Amino acid sequence: MTIRVLLADDQALIRAGFKMIIDAEDGMQVVAEASDGREAVDLARSQRADVVLMDIRMPGVDGLEATRRICADDGLAGVRVLVLTTFEDDDNVVLALQAGASGFLGKSVAPDDLLAAIRVVAAGDALLSPAATRGLVTRFLANLRPPAPQVAAGLDELTEREREIMILAAHGLSNEQVAARLFLSPLTAKTHVNRAMTKLGVRDRAQLVVLAYQSGLVQPGDRL
Repeated sequence: MTIRVLLADDQALIRAGFKMIIDAEDGMQVVAEASDGREAVDLARSQRADVVLMDIRMPGVDGLEATRRICADDGLAGVRVLVLTTFEDDDNVVLALQAGASGFLGKSVAPDDLLAAIRVVAAGDALLSPAATRGLVTRFLANLRPPAPQVAAGLDELTEREREIMILAAHGLSNEQVAARLFLSPLTAKTHVNRAMTKLGVRDRAQLVVLAYQSGLVQPGDRL
């Protein structure tokens, strides 16, 4: 099944480079290109992209606002946003996660890592580049406003195992690492993650991590 990719960047040269890499990969295709956020939202609707590679800084509607609009649109529930940024310690990285992005990459990413990231995000998983340290995440997410009442109620519905796995996911552990730590199969770990996301009404693993900090389930400086 071909992963349909939308490129959103105001620099044509960058779009051309990414397009060349993606179109050369089996099972991937660039279906559209946008030069600003408004165009990205419109094309996400019309082209039914699976993954949007979204630049943050664009004229008019920027990448953050475009990400919010895409992730808030129930008609685009299957679309995943992967944010591209020049500076991976930018405060906008966390704002992008809050807006609903599934992760982010630096624009200097190696071609193989870019392709792997697209596959990860298209599968519904979260992706933070190696430069996205835990300190970056906790520094900003610790100051988020409390979750909405319905979300807080969803936390109360989590089983002890789901809550435990949510905490591990918030510390950056993959399904395989969670499984090894809890003596489960990776499929069982993924099932618990998916159930937690369903109960909490979040789109993907990245949003699960945001909510773990937002709710206070995980605190800055917590250690496993």
